[in-house]
Amino acid sequence: MHPEVFVRNFEWRTSDQAVTRIERDYSVRGSAMYLNSRVKLIHDSEAAYRRRLVGPAEDLEFPVLREFQADGHSDYLLLNLRHCGGAVNFISFLTDRPGGFSTAELALLHDLLPLLALRVELFSAQESTRTLLTTYLGREPARRVLAGAVRRNQVESIRAAVWFSDLRGFTLLSDRLPAAEVIALLDEYFELVGGLIEQRGGEVLKFLGDGVLGMFDASRDEGRACATALATALAVEQGLTRANAPRRAEGRPLIRCATGLHLGDVQYGNIGSRERLDFTVIGPAVNEASRVLSLAKELDLPVLTTAAFAARAPHSRLESLGVHELRGVSEAQEIYALTEMEPVG
Repeated sequence: MHPEVFVRNFEWRTSDQAVTRIERDYSVRGSAMYLNSRVKLIHDSEAAYRRRLVGPAEDLEFPVLREFQADGHSDYLLLNLRHCGGAVNFISFLTDRPGGFSTAELALLHDLLPLLALRVELFSAQESTRTLLTTYLGREPARRVLAGAVRRNQVESIRAAVWFSDLRGFTLLSDRLPAAEVIALLDEYFELVGGLIEQRGGEVLKFLGDGVLGMFDASRDEGRACATALATALAVEQGLTRANAPRRAEGRPLIRCATGLHLGDVQYGNIGSRERLDFTVIGPAVNEASRVLSLAKELDLPVLTTAAFAARAPHSRLESLGVHELRGVSEAQEIYALTEMEPVG
């Protein structure tokens, strides 16, 4: 159960005792490699398949068998691992011993099938749980939840560089564009922003409509967290410039966003009702980052930061815009802009 990966293969060879992990996306279901394989028949209904790899290669009915024979193997066995929920995995065995598998070895492998199926099912369930939690919660929240952080109100105070960004003109685009095109645009935007945040060690905590709430942990090094967040914001703008080049040439709507950055203490953990929890961050620092984002829209500037953030992320292209009132924030704040960038409007 992965949004991109359809199948994972694990290969173990006696020659080097190494395990190789191979992942294939959903397109493999329509590939000739899969459709012309014995594995598809195993997935459909068959319980087992055994083929001695002897004789002329052209007599072997599947391309992969010819590859196995060319590698020096003499016998191939494919077994169906049917699980309690109806899902089907498979396990295959190869040998290079002359004469192939013995009758006793084949019987032993068949007898082991229930145990193998149970072990693989348990592993698959663990992988699916980890994948789903990471996909819907994020890498670090998923790790914490799997480690037992599941109680409501189980939160901690941490120092963080808080990230808030969203698309410009999204409401108008939603009214003008077909739903499928809106979704494709959002996916492209989220892939860029979310991917860059996570590649640089940050966390995407939530997608809010067309907005992104993220953070970079600053508990150990405020300067590094803020510098990384600022570099990520710049990379997002550069990425949008590249993404918009073909859009402009084709007359399609451009993707533009604004970002607000702030440094402060946040409450990080489980918040919600008895039946529905959210692993997120809250606190005044989150609110201030949101208000800085709103100001970025008002001033038609792509990236704005607070003075607290700018003090920890000295940058030659950060320029003070003076003191501004932020809605819902008691005291006016000095705001900085990342200059020499195209406006977001």
